[in-house]
Amino acid sequence: MAFSKFLDPKNDLSFKKIFGSEKNKNILIHFLNDILDFSTSDQIIEIEFLSTIMDPKIASDKQSIVDVLCKDSIGNRFVIEMQLARDKGFEKRAQLYAAKAYSRQLDKSGNYIDLQKVFFIAISNCNLLPEEVDYISTHNIRDIKTNGHYLKDLQFVFIELPKFTKNRVEQLENTTERWCFFFKYAEETTEEDLKKIAAEAPIIKLAYDELDRFRWNEKDLIAYEERILSVQKEKAILEQKLDDAKQEGRQEGIQIGHEKGKIEGRKERDIEVAKNSLKAGVSIDVIAQITGLSHSEILQLREKT
Repeated sequence: MAFSKFLDPKNDLSFKKIFGSEKNKNILIHFLNDILDFSTSDQIIEIEFLSTIMDPKIASDKQSIVDVLCKDSIGNRFVIEMQLARDKGFEKRAQLYAAKAYSRQLDKSGNYIDLQKVFFIAISNCNLLPEEVDYISTHNIRDIKTNGHYLKDLQFVFIELPKFTKNRVEQLENTTERWCFFFKYAEETTEEDLKKIAAEAPIIKLAYDELDRFRWNEKDLIAYEERILSVQKEKAILEQKLDDAKQEGRQEGIQIGHEKGKIEGRKERDIEVAKNSLKAGVSIDVIAQITGLSHSEILQLREKT
């Protein structure tokens, strides 16, 4: 199919439309259960959306706002982020936001006994971790010697889409892979492929339905397109800054080369003056004053002449 009707789920507006709205809570619940591999006994049944502002003091900074934050019926917190580009210190930010979601559970009594788990989930359109780490990886706190898992309240899941190499629906073996295919290839999915996905995972079909551009109203489509232009503008500004930095580096290199050449030229002239002065019997002290060469340098020249 030459033209896909599906929008990009990696766009933060479409991502929040699918996973951050009351209307689509069922999609989010299925996604979390699938990605976290929750069994029947610990499956999420209900969720409540919470404020996505992690630090009210800097709420104007986009970096202080997560894409989705919710809790289940027993109080476990889930932070879900779509990461479009590798930014410096992302690992620290992930841990900071998990820690904030953990500490924000405290009530006025300060009773920490009932604090519940926090799961930080990042779907990334770039590589975050070394190549040897699989496309989906789970991280928690373990004892170095025994590998025992005793501190159980913080868990991190990273889904690195560039590492997900399956690009045909027929290759997909489980629901997790179908979710990854959705995030990576939604814009390229054909109606025929969608039927195959729907047969195996009806809930992902609902996610596709939310991406159907023909179901979006004009206001949402305009906001979506403006967000794309904004991201492209940010990327262009960054590329221009990199180009400017490279140009400045080249200019500084040329300038340093010129200065170095001047210094080397002066040094050669001073050496010639020193040699001639030594032949004329001028004292080392006077030659040092004239040329700026050290006594040891002049002595070396005298030994060679």
